[in-house]
Amino acid sequence: MPLTPDASAPSVLLAVTGTPYWTLSDGTKHPCGYWPEELAVPHRIFREAGLCTAIGTPGGVRPTPDPAGLTDEWAGYLDSLGPELTTPLVIEDLADSAGRDSYDAVFVPGGHGPLEDLAHSAPVGLLMRRMHAAGKPVAAVCHGPAALLPAREDDGSWTFAGFRLTAFSNEEETEFGLADRAPFLTEDRLKEYGAVFSTADTAWGEHIVVDRGLYTGQNPASAGPLAHRVVEALTTG
Repeated sequence: MPLTPDASAPSVLLAVTGTPYWTLSDGTKHPCGYWPEELAVPHRIFREAGLCTAIGTPGGVRPTPDPAGLTDEWAGYLDSLGPELTTPLVIEDLADSAGRDSYDAVFVPGGHGPLEDLAHSAPVGLLMRRMHAAGKPVAAVCHGPAALLPAREDDGSWTFAGFRLTAFSNEEETEFGLADRAPFLTEDRLKEYGAVFSTADTAWGEHIVVDRGLYTGQNPASAGPLAHRVVEALTTG
């Protein structure tokens, strides 16, 4: 069961995709959502470190776990979250100063769902921009860095242009079997926007990149280590 932290502890908003599908380039809707391990593992790490957590989705809809990644272990932990997961916060309501002022960090789990909604959401982009501008850790893993794409400055430039980062790689997407039908590949799109992209030496290997308050992880194996880096940032001077 998740621990109940002290209300004065640092807080993390987990910004989770709200869609149960990803529309592929041929128009078919691939069933997905968030990747269960990438929500369950970081959430557990945050709670074990004594941090406060909250989950938010676009529109406050109940998020859908990708059935391809839903093991008994992750299902059991996620079920234990109760209303935090079943009745999440509305991300659009947190895009202004409410999100910036109420939470000390934001963490975006992956799964293919973020490519459908978070990657195109102006409120999500505003939340990422304002959290970063406030000097608070912005973290995302696997396909979660797609949530960085709509972050824009007043002049229209991408907030994270020139930042070193990582995400689910083209090689991993190809091995997963969806690269040839993807409307865009996460790695390619981040590079197009101006990211300095890097990957692990081998596909599916752990890889974390930290640059100026932006914390990114490449794949499911990176979710736990990335969460630990966020805990470190919030609990050490």
